[in-house]
Amino acid sequence: VQLQASGGGLVQAGDSTRLSCAFSGRTFGPYSMAWFRQAPGQEREFVAAVTWSDGKTDYGDSVTGRFTISRDNAKLTVNLQMNSLKPEDTAVYFCAVSSYRPVPVQFVASSGSYDYWGQGTLVTVSS
Repeated sequence: VQLQASGGGLVQAGDSTRLSCAFSGRTFGPYSMAWFRQAPGQEREFVAAVTWSDGKTDYGDSVTGRFTISRDNAKLTVNLQMNSLKPEDTAVYFCAVSSYRPVPVQFVASSGSYDYWGQGTLVTVSS
């Protein structure tokens, strides 16, 4: 399984940007995909997740109402639309996949629920 993330870079506070992550290397799945982020000196934080079969989404408290996760079935890609960005959104963003089963809602925020991770892409929000 490979996860190829794209997007990110330097943006101004209040701006928007979009991250994408493409899933490949398996003829079945994905079942759930998610984004996490990690700022310097901080623990990895759950951002958002989507269940592939029904498109159900879940969000971390700090991004609810500003970020939107979506999936593209044809491209096997998950997107993260990030609006109203704040300096505290600055972090390396990682996409992750549960490639064998959907992640139950009570576990979507747990990094251990996902078995493959992308390489990470840096988003820097300047004030």
